[in-house]
Amino acid sequence: MTNGNLETQLAEKLIGSSPKMQQLRRIIKFAGQCNSSIMITGPSGSGKEVVAEAIHMASDRGHGAHVAVNCGALPDQLVESELFGHEKGSFTGAVNRHVGLFEQADKGTIFLDEIGDMPINMQVKLLRVLETRLVQRVGGNRPIPVDVRVIAATHKSLGECIRNKLFREDLYYRLCVVPIEVPALHERTEDIPELVAHFLKKQDSRNPLPVFTAEAFAAMQNYGWPGNVRELRNVVERAMVFFSGMDVTAADISMLVQSDIAPVAEPLAGQAFGETIAFAATPVSENPPFATSRQGNGQDNVVRDLNAHLQLEERRIILTALEASHGIVSRAARSINIKRTTLIDKMRKHNIDWDMDEGAICQIAA
Repeated sequence: MTNGNLETQLAEKLIGSSPKMQQLRRIIKFAGQCNSSIMITGPSGSGKEVVAEAIHMASDRGHGAHVAVNCGALPDQLVESELFGHEKGSFTGAVNRHVGLFEQADKGTIFLDEIGDMPINMQVKLLRVLETRLVQRVGGNRPIPVDVRVIAATHKSLGECIRNKLFREDLYYRLCVVPIEVPALHERTEDIPELVAHFLKKQDSRNPLPVFTAEAFAAMQNYGWPGNVRELRNVVERAMVFFSGMDVTAADISMLVQSDIAPVAEPLAGQAFGETIAFAATPVSENPPFATSRQGNGQDNVVRDLNAHLQLEERRIILTALEASHGIVSRAARSINIKRTTLIDKMRKHNIDWDMDEGAICQIAA
């Protein structure tokens, strides 16, 4: 890949022209030229997985496999089997040989997301693999060489985890040869217009796009974004639902932000507007979620209680997906384009107790 093509692809994958994003792209280019293990840190939703994909793309391994695994989503008893594989009959339920993720990533990259959640007993085995470049399947009797570039990521403070005996110090230093920190969105708010344009471009919708006004962008740049880029993407998607073909104002942004976690924003230095845009939680009223009090580009629906409406709609979509997938949670998650662990979290939030006679059984306690 030529340097020009790489620059273009990195710019398309890592959206933003801020100094922090320009520096991040430079670091990724250098990281791609080495084969050392990399530790990516940053808050949840900041784009650590996207950074890992960009490093893989920028490396000589870009034509090989890029295998991603969320260490926190794997059941403790299956971590070793998933990472290193197992032989047929090695344990109850092992009806076939399973090639582990490290073998699948041979000649490519394995991305260990949320490495801070890996059980302490598995950290010893992972360290051994990193040092020897050999894996042994559960129930197997021979080591298998693997040529894998390891990228790990976490939103946790691994230093604190080490002090609390939850993470091995030797594993930390083995993984953190090249440290990369992904900035939070509130550290690069000047990138928000580019990110919004990117998310709007990716929307597969026949409806007209919403138009974000200058006041809306000022409000978004004045907000703390605790959910980072993931939260901004959700806000854009909500705007597509509720303000299709309409101007989105600063007041609309305050409605589109998740009200149950949103803090009150502080004004930015040099802010052109004379008042702070507040994103405080709005009490649920007895009014219906929609009212016909606003005109805009031929549409007159306006959300009066957006959070209540979104919660009801989210629950309906989850139940529909579960019914269509016959209770198989992974299939339901794929059908609505979210991770399986995210779906389980949302099921807990909505107190959905799902128990099907056929297919996978997933009981979520209320």
